[in-house]
Formats: sequence, C-alpha cells, structure tokens
Amino acid sequence: MFAKHFLTGAAMAASLGMAGAASAEQTFITIGTGGVTGVYYPTGGAICRLVNKDRKEHNIRCSVESTGGSVYNTRTIREGELDFGIVQSDVQSAAMEGVRAFDGDEPYADLRAVFSVHPEPMHVMVREDADINSVMDMKGKRVNIGNPGSGTRVLADVLMEAAGVTPGDFSLAAELKSSEQAAALCDGKIDAAIWAAGLPNGSTMEATSTCGIKILDLTTSGTDKVLSANPAYAAATIPAGLYPGNDAEIASWGPKATFVADANTPDEVVYVLVKAVFENFEDFKKLHPAFGRLTEEEMIKDGLSAPLHPGAAKYYAERGWM
Repeated sequence: MFAKHFLTGAAMAASLGMAGAASAEQTFITIGTGGVTGVYYPTGGAICRLVNKDRKEHNIRCSVESTGGSVYNTRTIREGELDFGIVQSDVQSAAMEGVRAFDGDEPYADLRAVFSVHPEPMHVMVREDADINSVMDMKGKRVNIGNPGSGTRVLADVLMEAAGVTPGDFSLAAELKSSEQAAALCDGKIDAAIWAAGLPNGSTMEATSTCGIKILDLTTSGTDKVLSANPAYAAATIPAGLYPGNDAEIASWGPKATFVADANTPDEVVYVLVKAVFENFEDFKKLHPAFGRLTEEEMIKDGLSAPLHPGAAKYYAERGWM
C-alpha cells in the first residue's frame, strides 16, 4: 500500500533530471478528511501543519484531501490511494468486521489505529417552519441523510432504525454532501438534515446563523436504544448557546473521530506524525475549538477498536503512556 502511493523527492527529482536528489529525499503523505465545512478537514490541516513545521528535519511533507468522509477514507486507505484518514469510531470497527457499510467486503484486518480526536455528536437540523420536533416527525418531509461513503450516512441509518423510520418514509431522501446542506436548508430545498460533527462545526453554524435552523434534542428519538445496542457510541451534549438561536442544552449521542492508517504504512512515518502532534499538544489544541478539551490519555485509547499501529505504540511507550 505504502509504496504504491508514496513518491520520494529523490525519485521525483531524478525523473526530472535534477541533480542532488538523493541528498534530500522527501516522503509525501496525504490525509483523507471530509467536507470543507466540517471538522475533519481542519483536523487534517492541523496535523499537517505540525508535521510540516519540522519537514526539513524529517523530510516528510503532509497534505490534506477533502473527501466524502469516513467510509470513503477507510476504503481508499485500503486501496492504497490515501496514507492516513480520519474516520468515525463506529466506521473503524465496522471495517474491521466487514459489516454495515462494509457488508460484503472482506474484514479489513490491516486497518491500524493511530489516535482518536474529538467527540462527534449527532446534529439533526430542522427548519423552524417544518413542524419537526422528533425524528419520527420527519415522515413525509424532505430530509438529507448524507452522501454515500460518509460516516454521517452510517449514523443516519442507526438513528432512523432506532426511531422506527426509513428513507422511504420521507417525501425526499436527499444525499447531499455536508458542504451543501446548510444552503439547502436555508433555501427551503430540504426540511431537515442529519449529520455528525465536532463542536462547533461550520455547516451547523452557517445554517443556524443564516436562517434560524434549530437542532433537535434526541432524548425522545430512540437514544436509549442506540446506546444500549452500540458500544461505539456515547451520550453527548451540545452546549446551550453554542449555535445561534439554540439557547437550551441539547441531548445527543455519537462516535469519536479517529485517525487511522494501514498496517503497511512505515513505522517511522507514523512515529514522526504522532510525535509532531503530541510534542506540540498545546498548540494542536488551539488549532480548532473541537480540540480544546482533548487529553493525551483519551486520545491514545478512546474509540480505537483496530490494533494500534507499531509506529504510534513506539512513541506512546517512550512517553510512558503504555
């Protein structure tokens, strides 16, 4: 996998007839993220920023790719077209088992965990004029259930099943990307949108500040059923006032965002990336509001169902964390 995707600076320079290439070999890595208005994209950017800060020392260059989300990232890492990816914790475990979105695929035995990042509460956004007060009220409405290949689509299926509704119950089951849903809500093209993201996120902020979108409290929408059946999820709270016009605390649930790689990704590359994040941890936490409450202890264990990559384990052992 690794050799297929990576191109060293020496190889690139040699192909162009440049001298001195071998003295400055560079390794290029790409992180698969999500839509640009979500939290995955800036998370990948934050990681790359810290890796690239010392690129002259380790000769690793990091870049971010906006993608369809968790399922896409997992499959594309497996195919060797991405080196790292950010995926929901439930998608990580489903890929390992070959279930849900990966039903029919061989279990991804070579998937490796690196660390977890932020919690991702479900955000069920609805128009004020749609008369929707629970997930069950969405019957007959126009609802965005997320684009195929996204982690949100996986979670939308879980949410709908717990609430006893199906996409066939909607007058329209839209498959918009996260970057498209706020405009669709505000333009009246859909009545509701289901999605999961860190706190706060650009899509929800755009929708709530532009056209008064409200976020549903999920207490009466099958939350207890979801949590009892899915250990990959945990109860979550969207703080009062985080989003304009949503002044009360909102009960929700969701997975964790996790950072993954393939078993064939070289240990040294993973080690350098992990070291860049944790040796600049206070700086990392300042790069997005969703990172503000992160702790090293939680990041190296929470939501990690895949085996830990040896490159990550090496760094954590050196720090005395395992």
